[in-house]
Formats: sequence, C-alpha cells, structure tokens
Amino acid sequence: MTIEQSAFNQIATTLSRHFDSVFYVDLETGAYTAFVPTTFFKDLDIPEEGEDFFAMSNENAASFVPPSELDLVLQIHDKDSIKDYLQRNGSYSLSSRIIVNGKIVHIRHIEMLCEDRRHALFCMENIDKEVREKERQLQHIKSAELMARIDRLTGIKNNNAFVERSLSIDSRIHSADKDLSFGIVMCDVNDLKHVNDTRGHRFGDELLQRACRMICDVFRNSQIYRTGGDEFVVVLTGEDYSIREELLENLRRESVANSRSRSGPVIASGMAVYDKATDAKLADVVRRADNEMYENKAMLKSDGPAANYNNAVNMEIPIPDERRHKLDSLFDALFTMAGEGYVFLNDLRYDYSRWSFSLVHDFNIKSEYMYHAGKIWQEYVHPLDVARYKKVVDSVVSGNVDPEYFIYRARIQDDKYVEIKTRAFLLNDSDGNPEYFGGIMMPQ
Repeated sequence: MTIEQSAFNQIATTLSRHFDSVFYVDLETGAYTAFVPTTFFKDLDIPEEGEDFFAMSNENAASFVPPSELDLVLQIHDKDSIKDYLQRNGSYSLSSRIIVNGKIVHIRHIEMLCEDRRHALFCMENIDKEVREKERQLQHIKSAELMARIDRLTGIKNNNAFVERSLSIDSRIHSADKDLSFGIVMCDVNDLKHVNDTRGHRFGDELLQRACRMICDVFRNSQIYRTGGDEFVVVLTGEDYSIREELLENLRRESVANSRSRSGPVIASGMAVYDKATDAKLADVVRRADNEMYENKAMLKSDGPAANYNNAVNMEIPIPDERRHKLDSLFDALFTMAGEGYVFLNDLRYDYSRWSFSLVHDFNIKSEYMYHAGKIWQEYVHPLDVARYKKVVDSVVSGNVDPEYFIYRARIQDDKYVEIKTRAFLLNDSDGNPEYFGGIMMPQ
C-alpha cells in the first residue's frame, strides 16, 4: 500500500467516526469521491465517485427525500449557491429528513470548505436518535415544574436546577457531612459570540448542542448543567470523581484537536475539588474551578498557530513563505489523516518542522514550529533508546527502508518516560529527492 493510499484510508477512518457519509468535492468541476462510503443509500446504488456531484445528488434526490423536503435538499446541492456561500462563510449546516428502508430518518448536512478553497467536504450525520430523544424529552417536560429545570436547547439541566443542587450541597457542607466528596468542572465554549455574529444564532445553537454532547460524552456519570449562554458546570461524583484528572485531560485533548482541525467545539475547562478543611460553601469550589478555566482559556488562545510561530527559535537559513505555507498545508492533511496521536512534519531543505499542539503541551516543547527539531527531540529520547532511534530515522531519511513502526521511550513532563509507537515516512519531490520527513506518534 502506498503512502497516499494509507493516508486516504486514515482520513476515511477519522471522518467515519463523526459522519455517516462524506464526499470530497471539487467545487469548480463537480468531480467527487467518497471519503466515507455512504451507509444511508447503500440500496440505491449511488456511485462513490464521479464527474459531477451536484448533478448526481439532484438526479437521485427524489428517490430518498420526502416530497415536502425535496426543494430544500435541491437548494443545498445547488452548485453556484453553495460555492458562493462556502467561499464567504467557510461552512454550512442544515437539518433535513430522508427515507431509509421506508422510514423517515433525521440527518444533518454539514459542508466545510477545505484549505485550498477549491474543494469541500459534504458530510451527513445521522441525528435521528438525537431528534427522537429530544422529542421524548419534550414529552416529559410538559409540567411547568420540570420545564423550569431543563435547558430547552440542550436537554440537560439548567441554572435553576444548579441553584437547587448548590443549596443541597451547601446544606451537607454546613452539617459537616464526613462522607461528602465532589469536584466541580467549569466549561466555557470558545468563540460563541463570534459564531453568532458571523454565521447566525442557528449555527451558534448547533455549536452549543455539539459542545454539550462532547461534555456529556466525557463525564458520563456526573450531573451536567448549562448555567449560562456558553457556560456549563459538571458536578463530579462517583466513578467520574475517582478518575477526574483523566477525564479532564480527555476533554482538553479533544478541544485542542478540534482547535487544530477546526472540526468541532473548543471548550475551555477548569477543575477544583471540595476541601472540607477550607471550603465553607459550594461557591468556594466553583470560584477555584472558574479561575482555572480562565487560565485554560488563555492558554488555548495563546497556543494558537500564530502565537507558536512567533515563538519559533531563531533561524539560520530562513524558510521562504511559500515553503512554510506548503508545510502547513501538508501538515494539516497529515493531521486529518492521523485522527489521534502526535504528528510532526519536517521540511528537510530548511530543517524546519511543525509539531502537534498536544505534543508541544504534553512534552513541554518550546514551540509548535522549530528549526533543527530533530536535534531538539533527540534530547527527549531515553538514553538507552537513542542509538536505535537514530538508526531507524537515518534509514528512513536515506530511503533505505519503507515507512515502518518502531517503539522507543520519550521523556514527558516531570522527567517521566512513556513508550511512543512511531510511524515515520519520507516524501520525495518530483525528481525523487527527499523533501519532507514526518510521522505519527502514538503513546502506548
């Protein structure tokens, strides 16, 4: 399997985790291919690649779209309209219904403009379970008492319910309950105002709904409240409380990944644990968690691509702008392919590299962009693994071996070592000369 084939497979695997159907479409010609073979229309014999995505969609729409929604779906796939909208806004989202095996299924259409501004991803997500669940919840919140405690947008408990929970917890604190133990996680959804101002409140509402699902997926055994426009509070108890550090790290990792790929909500978060020796009320715990959340929010902003580029080490042979832009484009594609783990890519002509945010954060590396990164990273490799590490890297760079996995130990923060499974590869230029060296690293 070639690197290109492997990359394509990894992209498909990554996207399939989030969507039920993904087409990669050339907005100029209409040519398309399926990144994620559609499961919706498997009985309709819709081709997975072709010359005109928009014509194909319109020709087949009547066979799976209810008549009442047909005009809407045809509008979604009008070439000129969607091209113009994506060029101006970057993405588009709309919910509709389709007919699958004779049944109505709710889906969400999401179109995203690619970095080259010529191609776009046309994605569909099955939200039928989500819609049905929301309908079920609405049936259960008919009483005014229950409705007053439920957030209508997300379906979770609202600030009224959190106030009641706070009073209950304060009562246990004042009674010196020896068995009381809990933690608080404060969450804030980044850039909601910007989304509302530039894309509209409908898109902002969807961002909040996706952020809510993201938080709920992480803290599965705790009660979660939406206490404000973009604010959520998690009251950690039980199993979630026992593994709270791991869960918070999971939430932060996903936020960093979403920030890098621009594919999902970015959530700033902070956590604090009840200390019976110092905390007189729940608000004391909330205040500490809130302060840590704002520190995390500042870090998410300051660790963006531009900030990290400004922190790059002094250069010896300055890399031209066009080479840096090409490195960024290749890195973004590699990051999308990887799906998880750490990613790095080095321009061999200038010895200039770009590294994943998560790797920079976890290993306390100075910058996302670095000159002579190979020498810098070698300092993190366990002394007993350096010789083997250098041998494999030299073999790949020299073109003597095909891309392969190898395992070595690397020093993470606090002088601890973790095993890293790395797949290194080489990209040659049109003349067959080595041009880029990169890899995907998975902590074991």
